[in-house]
Amino acid sequence: MFFGISHLIVPTADLERSAQLWRDVIGFAEVRRGDGYVDIDTGSATLRLAQVSRVESSLSLRLQVSQVQTTYDTLLAAGCSTRYAPMKTPELEEMACVSDGDNHSIVLWRQLSEDEWGFVPDLPKQGEWLPEAEALLKRLLAHVPALFRMLARRKTTRVIEQLAAEARSPVTCDCVIKGYITASAKITRFRLVEPLRAEGINPDDYQAEFDYE
Repeated sequence: MFFGISHLIVPTADLERSAQLWRDVIGFAEVRRGDGYVDIDTGSATLRLAQVSRVESSLSLRLQVSQVQTTYDTLLAAGCSTRYAPMKTPELEEMACVSDGDNHSIVLWRQLSEDEWGFVPDLPKQGEWLPEAEALLKRLLAHVPALFRMLARRKTTRVIEQLAAEARSPVTCDCVIKGYITASAKITRFRLVEPLRAEGINPDDYQAEFDYE
């Protein structure tokens, strides 16, 4: 019967130096200490820093952080050496990497928000869209908070294409506006007024959609 991974063993030639890095610099809690080891609680797994006479193989540990650059600078100031500086990856992450005193690599990473990607994702469309309609929806979706934008993109595109199918026409700007409004919960539709006005659209012309249940 297996219960999961309880400890990750990190060999170190200097137990106190390693404990200070993980406890005092990185900020995890020391939870146990014994003959030749220190246990560090990372919040998800326990690191057991194990004293050895010589580190024969290095490990790679990946830490999720809120600020890659700040954490990277902090670790360098604490005596770590750089492997690579903060950079954005094709996997839409920001990453950096340092080596500790035992040459173990510590990878720092965070997921980029959609606003940080540097490009606007394609709509998950299936039907025929007029170019100006697609461009309008992308601009309107930019007003949705990045955390919810992917879900909004999928739902709104689906509703718009349903409206176009019912009208037996390509997706027009009018379809986009109507779908953009009705895809939102009625209680939150008041938030759509300003984005519409920013596009030169009079919300009063779409009162039926704002009232739609």
